[in-house]
Amino acid sequence: MPRTDVLRKFEINKEEITREVEQALGTKMPEEIEKLHTESIKSFEVGSILKGRVLAVTPTEIIVDGGYKSEGTVPAEEFEDPSEIRVGDEIEVLLEAVEDDSGLIRLSKRKADRIRGWERLVSQYKEGDVVRGRVIRKIKGGLLVDLGIPVFLPASQIDVKPPGDIGEYIGKEVTCKILKIDESRQNIVVSRRKLLEEEREKQKQQLLAEIKVGEVRKGIVKNIADFGAFIDLGGLDGLLHITDMSWGRINHPSELLRIGQETEVKVLDVDKEKEKIALGLKQKMESPWEKIEEKYPQGTRTTGQVVNIMPYGAFVKLEDGIEGLVHISEMSWTRRVNQPSEMVSIGDTVEVVILKVNKEKQEISLSMKQVEANPWDVIEEKYPPGTKVKGKIRNLTSYGVFVEIEEGIDGLLHISDISWSKKVTHPSEVFKKGETIEAVVLSVDKEKKRLALGTKQLLEDPWEKGVAAKYNVGDIVKGRVTKLTNFGAFVELEAGVEGLLHISELADKKVADPKDIVSEGQELEVKIIKLDVVQRKLGLSLKQAPNRGTLQEVEKA
Repeated sequence: MPRTDVLRKFEINKEEITREVEQALGTKMPEEIEKLHTESIKSFEVGSILKGRVLAVTPTEIIVDGGYKSEGTVPAEEFEDPSEIRVGDEIEVLLEAVEDDSGLIRLSKRKADRIRGWERLVSQYKEGDVVRGRVIRKIKGGLLVDLGIPVFLPASQIDVKPPGDIGEYIGKEVTCKILKIDESRQNIVVSRRKLLEEEREKQKQQLLAEIKVGEVRKGIVKNIADFGAFIDLGGLDGLLHITDMSWGRINHPSELLRIGQETEVKVLDVDKEKEKIALGLKQKMESPWEKIEEKYPQGTRTTGQVVNIMPYGAFVKLEDGIEGLVHISEMSWTRRVNQPSEMVSIGDTVEVVILKVNKEKQEISLSMKQVEANPWDVIEEKYPPGTKVKGKIRNLTSYGVFVEIEEGIDGLLHISDISWSKKVTHPSEVFKKGETIEAVVLSVDKEKKRLALGTKQLLEDPWEKGVAAKYNVGDIVKGRVTKLTNFGAFVELEAGVEGLLHISELADKKVADPKDIVSEGQELEVKIIKLDVVQRKLGLSLKQAPNRGTLQEVEKA
C-alpha cells in the first residue's frame, strides 16, 4: 500500500475532537465517553510507550497505528529481523515526537525495548546478583553484554589477569556479577573477574582444607619462570621448583613443561598460613641415589658425558640424575691443566674411575687420569740415572731450565749443572725457550715427581782430566775475557776452564769498574794466585803478571 494512501494527517487537539464528537451526537459528550476519550488522549505524550498495530511493512520503515489520529513510522533497522514482521502484529513503541516535518508521529521500537528491558532488569536483579548474557560488541574500555539491554563489562573486569584481545569474547556467553546499578542514568556495570575471584577463593579454602603432604594431584601449568613453574591446583597455585623437576640436569623448566599443560605433581610441603604449596615432579619416582653405592662402588670404571665445565673441574653425567665431578687435578697424570676446557668439551664422552661416593651429599668424585697407568710409577725404569735424553725447553727461571722430555714429564736442569767451569748467572745466557737440547738424567724422585738433568755431564770434567796437574799457583798463563761482572772478570784459559780475575787484582790502584781496565774478548797474560780442585775454582791476577809494560799500556788504553 502506498504511503500516501495509508498516512492521514490530523491535528491533536482535545477541544476540537470533543467539539466534533458533540456536533456529531447533537448533544454534549456523555460522561463515560469523555472519560474514555481523556484516558486515550493522555497516553499520547512524548516519551510514553504505546501499543501499536503494524499497518504496513516497507524495506526501510514499519508503519504502525499507535491509536493516535496519525500513524507513526519505525525504522526497519530497529528490528532484529524485519522480514519476520507481519501486518497486524502488535508491538510496543516509544513516542519520540508527536509530529515531524511530514505530519507523522515518530516512533522507536529500540528505545521502547530498552525501557521495558531496563524495567524488567531492575525489578528482577540487584547489585551483587549473578547474571548471564552474550557479549554483543566491543566498545571503548570494555565490552557490551546483552541482558535484555546492553550492560557494560569493563576490560579490567573481564578476567583475573589482563586479557589479550578482548574482541575474542564477542559472541560468547559470559557469567558476571552486577557491580553497580545507576537508575538515574539507566546504566549497569558488571564484572566477570569479581565472580572468578570469589569462586577461586572458595576453591582455595577448600583446597587448603583438603590437601596433604605426600599426595599426588593433577594441575595445569599456569606460568613458567627461570626458577620453576607455577601449577594451578584449582583455587591456588603451587610452586614446582626447577630443582624438583628432574633427578637429572635441566637448564630451564621449559625443557619439561609448557603453559597450559596438565601434569601430575607430588605435594612436598603446605604452609596454610602463608598459603604456599611446594610441589615436586621428580619425587614421583625413586631417587637414583638410593642404591648408588651398590651401583658405583669405589674403583669402578665407567663412561659418562661431560655436561658442565667449571674452573675447578668438569661434571660428568653417568646416568639421568647422577653426575660426578672430575677435579682438574684428576684429569691428567703428566699434563699441566690450567683449564678443564683444555682436556674436555661439553658433550664429550669420557671414561672415568669412581674415586668416592657420598650418598648423603649426593656427590661422586671421578678421575680421568686413573683410567690409565701413572707414568711416574715406571719413571725409574724408563729413565734411570745416566740416561741421555732430548727435550724442548719449556721454561727458564733464575735457578734453572725446565725441559719437557715427553708430554707431561719435565726435568729440571739446575744452573749448577749447565757447565763444569763457566760461571752462569742466568740460564738465558746459554739457552733459549723452545730450544731442543740434550741432557743426562742425574736423579729420579717418583714420589715428588721430579727429574734432575745435567748438560755438563755430557762432557768429561776438565778438572778430573788434569787441570790440577796442568796448572799451579804462580804460573803465568794466557786467557780470554769471557764475562765482566761488578766484582771482576772471568777469563777462559781453555775450553771448560775459567778463572776469576777479581777487581782487586786488576791494577795496583783502586778500580771502580772492571770495564775501565779490561773488555770482553780481550786476551791477557795473568798469574794463577789460587787453585781449589774440590770447588773447581781458579784465582787470577793481572797486576801480578810479570809483563808490567804491557799492563801499563792496557791501563793507559
